[in-house]
Amino acid sequence: MHINCKGNLIDLSSPKVMGILNLTPDSFYDGGKYKNPTEVLKQVEKMLTDGATFIDVGAYSSRPGADHISEEKEKQRLLPILNEIIKHFPDIHISVDTFRSSVASAAVSEGAAIINDISAGNLDTDMMKVVAQLQIPYIMMHMKGTPQNMKKMTSYSDLIEEVNFYFSEKLHQAKQYGINDCIIDPGFGFAKNTAQNYQLLQYLNALQFHQTPILVGISRKSMIYKILETKPSEALNGTSVLNTIALQNGAHILRVHDVKEASEVIQLLAQFN
Repeated sequence: MHINCKGNLIDLSSPKVMGILNLTPDSFYDGGKYKNPTEVLKQVEKMLTDGATFIDVGAYSSRPGADHISEEKEKQRLLPILNEIIKHFPDIHISVDTFRSSVASAAVSEGAAIINDISAGNLDTDMMKVVAQLQIPYIMMHMKGTPQNMKKMTSYSDLIEEVNFYFSEKLHQAKQYGINDCIIDPGFGFAKNTAQNYQLLQYLNALQFHQTPILVGISRKSMIYKILETKPSEALNGTSVLNTIALQNGAHILRVHDVKEASEVIQLLAQFN
C-alpha cells in the first residue's frame, strides 16, 4: 500500500506518523503556540527528528464551535509559513488541512504534497476536481455538518454502516474525478459523541473493506480527557493507549501532536509482527 508524494512512493504497509502543526490561535490543544517562523521551524525540525513522515499544517480551527474565518484569512495565516517551512526543509512531505479548494491549490503551488479535507468535498464542491487536477493524495474525513454545528449531529441508526457507506460514495466520487491516492479518516470527535468515538475505534478494522489507507486522529481529544477527567495537556498517556489500539485495528497513519511517543508505539508494536 503506497501513496505518491511529489514523485516519492511512501510505503504505508508499515505505519507512519503525521505531526500536527496548528497555525490557529484557537485550536483546542496548541492554539497560538507557534506565533512566528522561528517557533514554527523549531517545532517542524523536532517533529521530523522524532520520526514524522508527514507534517499536517492547518490555519483554520476545526474544533467544535470554532470561529469561522474567510478564505483570505486562512491563506494569510498559511502561505507565508508554508513557504518558510519548505524553504528550510525542501524534502518535507506537507499535508495541508483545509476544506477549501482555493486554499488547497495555493498551498500545493507553494510545495504542499497532500490535502487533508475534513469535509471530503462537502463544504466545497470544487475540492475533488481541484485535487484531481493537482494529482496529489487526498485525505477525506467523515463528518456531518460543519465545525460550528457538528456537535448537534450525532444521530446514527448504525454508525459503522453509515461511515462505511459514506466512504464508499466518496471513494467512488474521487475515482470518477481521477484522484489516484485516497486516505480515509473516520473523523473521531466530528459529529460523534464519546461513546460513538469508542465504538468507531473498536470496529475500525471494518473500514479495511475499502482497501484504502486509514488515518486516525485522536491525539489529546476529549474522548480521552473526558473519560479520565483531566484536560488536553494531561492526555498524552491516554493518546498512546488509544493509538496502540488504532494500530492493532488497522490504522496506517497516526495524526498526532506528540510525534516521538507515537513513533515509539509503532516501534514497539512492530516487535509482535
